[in-house]
Amino acid sequence: MPTPTETVAEENTVGWRFDNTYTRLPDDLFAPAQPAKAPEPRVAILNHRLATEMGLNLDALSPEAAAALFAGQALPEGSQPIAQAYAGHQYGGFTILGDGRAILLGEHRTPSGQLLDIQFKGSGLTPFSRRGDGKAALGPMLREYIISEAMAAFGIPTTRSLAVVTTGERIYRDGILKGAILTRIADSHIRVGTFEYAVRRGAATLQALADYAIARHYPDLADGPGKYLEFFRSVADRQAALIARWQHVGFVHGVMNTDNVAISGETIDYGPCAFMNAYNPATVFSSIDHGGRYAYDNQPAITQWNLARLAETLLSLFDPDSEKAIALATEVIEDFPNRFDAYWLAGMRKKLGLRTDEAEDADLIRSLLDWMQKTRADFTNTFRDLSSPELPADDRYQAPEFQAWHTRWRERLGHEDSQGAAALMRSVNPAFIPRNHRVEAALAAAESRDDLSVMQRLLDVLASPYEDRPELAEYREPPADESNYRTFCGT
Repeated sequence: MPTPTETVAEENTVGWRFDNTYTRLPDDLFAPAQPAKAPEPRVAILNHRLATEMGLNLDALSPEAAAALFAGQALPEGSQPIAQAYAGHQYGGFTILGDGRAILLGEHRTPSGQLLDIQFKGSGLTPFSRRGDGKAALGPMLREYIISEAMAAFGIPTTRSLAVVTTGERIYRDGILKGAILTRIADSHIRVGTFEYAVRRGAATLQALADYAIARHYPDLADGPGKYLEFFRSVADRQAALIARWQHVGFVHGVMNTDNVAISGETIDYGPCAFMNAYNPATVFSSIDHGGRYAYDNQPAITQWNLARLAETLLSLFDPDSEKAIALATEVIEDFPNRFDAYWLAGMRKKLGLRTDEAEDADLIRSLLDWMQKTRADFTNTFRDLSSPELPADDRYQAPEFQAWHTRWRERLGHEDSQGAAALMRSVNPAFIPRNHRVEAALAAAESRDDLSVMQRLLDVLASPYEDRPELAEYREPPADESNYRTFCGT
């Protein structure tokens, strides 16, 4: 098995600075783990831009050394690989989970002092693998790379992707697929499900985890009164802001189980995710979400439900009196819709170029969305079109209902200094999103032909999603028909 001392010569100059703080928590929150042997690792893609932000020099590695590093065959010096334990409510049902196909190498400290998790996804069996093989396929790992980097370009809090390597193995799902490992970067991998696990391990484990999460993500609360309640309130606030940002770009996560809710406020786990084209609040892409539990319009309410599960784990830390603790938690949970609505409305105002607040704004926005739903207008392109000097020649924009709304909107803009409204709109309404058919084409080329050029082209487009680039107009076009499009968890 590989160990941290089995490094290659070039690896010494990459710049890793490991500080394995999670391993100083109670032992029942993790278990030692080692990446499996990869017979023929090869680099699919490296994220040099992200590496530079982290203070890493991937150019110091030969292709062979990079492949060995990111396949877990030559672990960085100072790393201490573990699999994290956690639980989760999956589609409403509780289960004990843990990193079944992921290994946390440790935390890397950037030159600015930021602590970032370095995690392999798809690196083989762990003590929590249950009946799985711990492996991952190339397509889902590249999907996560594409979508997470797009989210970062949108400015939405997210985990990032540092590398994808193929392992030289064939793995078996519905068919025979190419094995791959993703290197995921996160502020941390502490989830609501981590607390659901910890509370079942006892009061000491729960408090240790809570103190660690506060120190790592909310250090200003560490010495304050009522810090555990304020921690919960802060997590709720970050989740409200995050989900509002998802709604603003038409993002459908697809699997909002409690083990996929990060305490840091980052988007985590890009399994069956996708972006909405024609506006429909009931949009669902996941092949297993038959009831629409995690549909686009349900994401705020599901987040509130998930936060209630977090509150249940923290009650004993809020107050020794259970009735008082429940009352404190209930106040935060019941306030969540107000927090979300405030973030959502503020962002939607910007999408329409509005800098001030007026009582009619919510109705103005809802009226536009209602029209978009009736006409199956493209969510992304509609807002981008509105930021243009002239609307495109689209019959829907000439219809009386839209013209009436447009007149009303222009009158609303006239209530304030409208200079710069178009620039504001272009700064928050992306011209380019990871259109589902474009993502699928990139994955198909990589999987079937070993052709990463289609994906690289897409990544280049998505790296600057707010720029006007007429030569890339084809990347703005939705598919002709997406009625049967489905995504899969990629396990």
